This record gives sequence, C-alpha cells and structure tokens, in this order.
Amino acid sequence: MDGKTLSYQICATLKAKGYQAYLVGGCVRDIILCREPADYDVATDATPDIVQQIFPRSLAVGVQFGVIVVLDVSAEENPVQVDVATFRSDIGSADGRHPDRVAYTKSPEEDVRRRDFTINGLLLDPETNQVVDFVGGRKDIEVGIIRAIGDPVRRFTEDKLRMLRGVRFAARFDYKLDPQTRQAYGSLAAQVTKVSAERIRDELTKILIEGAARRGFELLDEAGLLIHLLPEVSRMKGVPQPPQYHPEGDVWIHTLLMLEKLPPGCPETQAWGVLLHDVGKPTTFAPPEITGDRIRFNEHAEIGMRIAEDICHRLRFSNEETEQIAALVANHMKFKDVINMKPATLKRFIRLERFDEHLELHRLDCLSSHGSLDNYDYTRRFIEETPAEQVRPARLLTGDDLKSMGFAPGPAFREILEAIENAQLDGRIADHESAVRLVEEEFAGLKNN
Repeated sequence: MDGKTLSYQICATLKAKGYQAYLVGGCVRDIILCREPADYDVATDATPDIVQQIFPRSLAVGVQFGVIVVLDVSAEENPVQVDVATFRSDIGSADGRHPDRVAYTKSPEEDVRRRDFTINGLLLDPETNQVVDFVGGRKDIEVGIIRAIGDPVRRFTEDKLRMLRGVRFAARFDYKLDPQTRQAYGSLAAQVTKVSAERIRDELTKILIEGAARRGFELLDEAGLLIHLLPEVSRMKGVPQPPQYHPEGDVWIHTLLMLEKLPPGCPETQAWGVLLHDVGKPTTFAPPEITGDRIRFNEHAEIGMRIAEDICHRLRFSNEETEQIAALVANHMKFKDVINMKPATLKRFIRLERFDEHLELHRLDCLSSHGSLDNYDYTRRFIEETPAEQVRPARLLTGDDLKSMGFAPGPAFREILEAIENAQLDGRIADHESAVRLVEEEFAGLKNN
C-alpha cells in the first residue's frame, strides 16, 4: 500500500465514524501542481486518543501536538506511515519553534490559519476531490506567490525555520515572495540562528538538492539569512578571481554558477562540496601587487577544508558526511595536475572514497569557469581504461614478510610498504620476488643489526 491509498483509507474510515477528515498541507499543493507528493498528511477533528482507538496500529510520536502516526496494517516490514493531526490552534511560542500549548478545535479553518504559507494551507476531501481553501492558497499557486498565512512576523516568530522554508518553496517552485512576507525577513533574519543546527542543516540541504540551488542561495542572501547561517559563504561575494581562469567573475558568482548546474536529487555531500569548495578563497586572497603577477589563493583548498569541517561540525553533520565534504574541498585542486601525475599518484587519487563526487565537482568547476574539460576527460578515460586490479592491486609483501626479512616493526614498515605499493602501481614490479629484491636493494640499511 502506498501513502496515497493509506491516507484515503484513513479519511474514509474517520468520516464513516462521524468525524471530519481531509488531506492537508504539501500533499494537496503537490496534487494541484500535478506533482507526486513525497508524503501524505491527514487533518481531522478526532482527538488523538480517538484516532488511536480507531487505528490500533499507530504511534503517538507527536501526541503533545495532536499528531498520531498511522501505519499500514498490511505490511509487516517497513510499513507506509501517514501523520494524522487533530485540528488545533497553537498558543504562544517561547522557544520560537514549538507552541507553548495547543488547543484542539472542531474548525478546519482555525487549524489552517495556524499553518505557515497559503500554498500549504489547503485541504482536500478525497471523497469528493473538493479543495477547501480558507486562505487564498489556490490563487497564490496560480500566480506563483509564497505568502505567509496571516501576519508573517507572527508566523516567523512562532517558528523561525519558516523563514528558511519560505525561501526553499520560492526556489523549488520558482515563485516570488509576496512583499509583506519578504519585509518580515528584514526584521527577523538574525533570529534564524535560534533554530536547531540539525533543522538548519536539513533545510539547507533540501535547498541544495531540489533542483534550484542557485535561486535558493540567491534568495537566502537577498532575505538576509545567508550571512547569519553561513557567513563563510557570504564572504565570497566581491572576492575577485584571475580573469584568465575565471572570466565569469568573483567567487560568489562562480559558486552560484556551479549550484545552478546541480541536478535534482544529487548526492547531499556532493552538493555541499560544490557550495564549499572555494570557501577558503576569501581568507587566502592575494592581489597582484602582493604576488607580483596575478591574483592568487595559495593553499585555499587546505584552508577551505578546515573551514568546511568547522561548518559541518556546527551543523551537526555525521562524521562520515563531514569527512566526505572536507575531502571534496581538500582535493578539488588536484585535478589540474592529473595529466602530469605518476601512475601511482593518479591511481591513489582515484581511489578516494566516492571519487565520482570528486570528478563531478571538477566537471562543474570547469564548466563554471574556463570551460576546458581536458583534465576531466583525461581522468575519466584513465578510469575507464585501467582495470580495477591495477588500481587496487593485491599486496605483494606484508608486515610479516618484512619481519621475516629482518626488519623490526616500527615507522619504517609504513615507508617500505608504501614504496612497494608505489612501485607496483607504477608498473615497476609485479610479483613477490621483485618486491623482495626492491626492499633488499633500497632498504637494507634499515634492517636490525
């Protein structure tokens, strides 16, 4: 059973027992836009305890806010879930995230008027397919407007994350922010940092991977949010680059051009790598009068890696995600040398975890600057033409072998084993015997006496 079928069954069951029940929120918006909803939500005047009585296979995960998760009874593993929320009004919001308390109501209109934006405030009766619109959301969909329901200052004060969501919806649907809603950003933008790091991270990630990353980050900047959320990225604006390599303009413009090329659904770490790949440039900028020839950004990849790590830690990325994003930043300049790399060096380079993300970042980097894909094409051909067993060959010698040859365990082991692998990757040795000879010829002086 899918989410649509389950949500329709839930509504039919609730109505059969005498309760109101509608599809609500983003799923209704997406149905009107002829998009496939990511999930379905139901709103009803049945209270949470009644919803659980009617649907015993359910979870009270959001019961304090009147939300019960109803599960598909036909599935034993990974059942489809639908949130069923009781009509309510929210009272107060001391933390700028959750209501201080909720009051249940029988009025669907009262429930809708507490929600964030008009395009998300629509109800749909699945029995009649009638859309119920108390807030003008259908008209705003037709004209392409993101408008807060009621007073935008109040809506944003209740939940500061709504400022980010407004930008994301405007970018995703290519809508405009209505003037009154846009004005509310001016007075409240600095308060967006009160939102938890995890919620900020997730919302920014959605902006990056939903297919309109450039527009999303332009809107974040225009709304005054970017400088508070990612000041390191905001500092890219106005930082010039050498025109012979970057005819497109400054670091910010270059980054926007790359964001514009990110396809919907791209890997999250790749998207963040694109955003942050040049984050070290503002710090390392050196003009021609200092360098003696042209604008330079010496060690910007290494410094950018540390800045990226700081950002990832601040936004509570997992260790694995942080490592990958930092690696994308740290290694993006290595592509300029691939044609001149020794085989061993290039093979080690393409052995980086998720190298496809590194390669794609480089492609976007080139297309958004000088336009030459020579190094990209060279790397791609090398990967296609080089057998996997040559990129990751089996070891010719182990630490036990070295001990049997008279070497003591210690720092020299790593040096010797790396030298053997380099020779193997370069094609200079190919078997155990040749590896032994190499060690005897080059490292005999490190043996125990």
